[in-house]
Parts: sequence; structure tokens; C-alpha cells
Amino acid sequence: MSKANGMNYAPQGKPKPVVAEGEFAFAALSLDHGHIYGMCNGLQEAGATLKWVYDPDPAKVSQFVKTYPHVRVAESEQQILQDPEIALVAAAAIPSDRGPLGVKAMEHGKDYFTDKTPFTSLDQLERAKLAVQSTGRKYSVYYSERLHVESAIFAGQLIKDGAIGRVVQVLGLGPHRLNAASRPDWFFRKERYGGILCDIGSHQIEQFLSFAGCADAEVLHSKVANYNNKEYAELEDYGDATLVGDNGATNYFRVDWLTPNGLSTWGDGRTIVMGTNGYIELRKYVDIARDPKGDQLYLVNSEGEFHMELGGKVGYPYFGELILDVLNRTDNAMTQAHAFKAAELCLIAQAKAVKVE
Repeated sequence: MSKANGMNYAPQGKPKPVVAEGEFAFAALSLDHGHIYGMCNGLQEAGATLKWVYDPDPAKVSQFVKTYPHVRVAESEQQILQDPEIALVAAAAIPSDRGPLGVKAMEHGKDYFTDKTPFTSLDQLERAKLAVQSTGRKYSVYYSERLHVESAIFAGQLIKDGAIGRVVQVLGLGPHRLNAASRPDWFFRKERYGGILCDIGSHQIEQFLSFAGCADAEVLHSKVANYNNKEYAELEDYGDATLVGDNGATNYFRVDWLTPNGLSTWGDGRTIVMGTNGYIELRKYVDIARDPKGDQLYLVNSEGEFHMELGGKVGYPYFGELILDVLNRTDNAMTQAHAFKAAELCLIAQAKAVKVE
């Protein structure tokens, strides 16, 4: 399931449980972004039990219950945080609320799984780092444009196997459809959504770090603009940035809210990974004017030219790995350092951005 509005991108995959029924319970909190559906789908397909849901807005809860009729509606946030059976809190709060909610969840002994972007300020990031250290809990992030896209997962496997040699450059394109009429008020408030590089730019930076194998990077240049939506004074409908990783790999990415209505899906997301012995192109959500299906991977290396259609063939291993990490206190799905570094760099890119008038 991939709805046209990027707010509600909620992939569904084949069940591949890593735990027995009832062995791992989680709850959904703060339903402000439709990504909560993708987060819950992935966890349930990996065997987790969705026990509770809570949001102060009854309409959001009602819609959620229609999708997951087995879930119990909590009377309050505290009812979830104080339930000893809940191992993980999954939340898609307003971006500026995600960091504080994560700290609260960890201080109640819960591991936390938030939608991207995980923070809207460096201060929130530092508070979360302190909470992780003091509580021993996990602060996990749903960077869905890599974790919930089968072509991206397979690209990571190809890179790990040396199919294109050493990665030297990652080019990321992350256009999204605006659908302004369906967006809540917070979406247009800079203090609430954090800015375009902080928000959807976080996907691109996480992918760069992952595909290029970087532990750190420097933001060389970034810029933002509002080209076509002047009626929303605080909206940035365009952003880009250039980074260089600690291993010498480079990155350029562009994100925008300028997807034309003629496109058959919410955004023509693409990634090109160049190595010393080849390159990979991902056409994640559509192969325009050729194939409406996403998850198209193109590979060129010393062995030839290859095209692979990967929808329904790879799966989403992150969610099962996350569950096992919570149970076993391991760090295999995504290291805490990696999740926080991607968040830090998107905040720096946003703070440094030149505003193009």
C-alpha cells in the first residue's frame, strides 16, 4: 500500500515474524504523521503485537482503529508509558515534539521508535543522547526511504558485496507532492516541521551515510527556497546540500515539494550510487512513462548492464532486527550512533542553509 500523499506512505510486505505471537508488545502514540501506519505495518509483519494506541484527537484514533481493529484505545499517554508489557513505543508526533516524547518514553523504561525527522534542534538531539546514556534505552528512527524500500535494501546488499567497488558518490533526489489542502497547520510552521532539509532531507543524509559507509560527514554547502508557494510564508518547497564523508565519499541531494500533478505517485524518488567499479540507480516509486511499479534497480559494472524489478522480492529486515535488538539489547538494525549522526547532519545542513530569494 502506497497512497499518493507522501504523508501516508505505508508499505506492506510479507509477514516474516522473528518472535512468537504475544512475545513482543508495542504501542502507537501521536498519530500526527501518516508514517505511523508504515511503522506499525513493518513491526507487525515482523511478529510484534500492537497492543495500544493513543492520540488526543479522536478522529485520528478512529481512523487508526479502522486499519488495526485489534488495537486497544488507551485513555491517556500515561496508560501506555506505565504498562510493563510495552517494550517499544512507536510514534509519529509533530516533528518538534518527537525529541521530547522520546526522552519521556525512555525515562519510563521504553525503547522508542520515531518517524523521521527525529529532532528539530540540536538541543533536542543532545537531550536525547543524555537520555539514552542514562536509561540504556534505544532511540530508533524510521528513515523509511531506505528502510522501507526494497530496491534500496537490495542496493545496500550489492554495495556490501562489492558489486560497484568503493562508493565515491551518492546522488539523492527526494521530490514529494505537496497536497497543501490536506496538510495540517503545523506542516507550514517552520518551528514545528524544522525546515525542508531537517525534515525530508534527513532521509537523504541517512542514505548517504549508509550507502557510502561513513561514520561522519561535513556539510559543505546547503540552500533552501520557497519558489512556488508564497502563500505559505514559512514553507520551504526546495532544498539541496553537498556533503563529504569522513572516508572521502561525496554527496549531493535535492528535496522539494514541487511534484507535478501528472505524476502517478507522490514523488519520483531516485538514488544513484557511484563506485570505482560501477554504479547503481534506484527508481524507488515509479519508472516514469515506462512502468508504474517502483523498486526498479539498474546496475552497471564490469560484468555488464542489469535491470531488476524488486517489489515483493526482498522484504524489510529492519523491523525484525529492531525487535531482536530491543529484546537482546543488541545494535544490529541500525546503530544508535548512525541514527543520531544522520539527525545531527540534517540539522546542521538546515542551520547553514543559504536562503534563495
